[in-house]
Amino acid sequence: MYEPSDEELKSVEDWFAQYDALAEQGAIERLADLAVFPMNLATDVPGGFAAVRQWTREEYVEAMREAMGGGTAELGMESVRTPHFLSPNLVFVETTATMTVEGRRESMHYGDLLVRTEEGWAFQTMAQGGWGHGWPPAKRG
Repeated sequence: MYEPSDEELKSVEDWFAQYDALAEQGAIERLADLAVFPMNLATDVPGGFAAVRQWTREEYVEAMREAMGGGTAELGMESVRTPHFLSPNLVFVETTATMTVEGRRESMHYGDLLVRTEEGWAFQTMAQGGWGHGWPPAKRG
């Protein structure tokens, strides 16, 4: 099992601080600059099975504009992240996020695979339940 250094842990924290700041601003194109495409997505179809697909940069930007609108600043987002380093260059980060939507506190749990590139960390895979409305279920083989 790979044990990251304090510096490696801080590099992931710093990456998410940058991501969160851009998300608050609604800077979707700049968020896309922090990713590797095609991006893998794993989710599920409520009441069904898992669903997977890949997004191009354009598909990611469109989906995030729809999900984030002008940014997340008014949501009061609080995130607790737990990085699991698979190697010095791969880290799966579990996140539990809580936000306020129309006066209600809502929580979600998701994971991101970050990969180290020459330019620094980038997210490459997103995994979260419940996004698969209308997606075909995953098939083996």
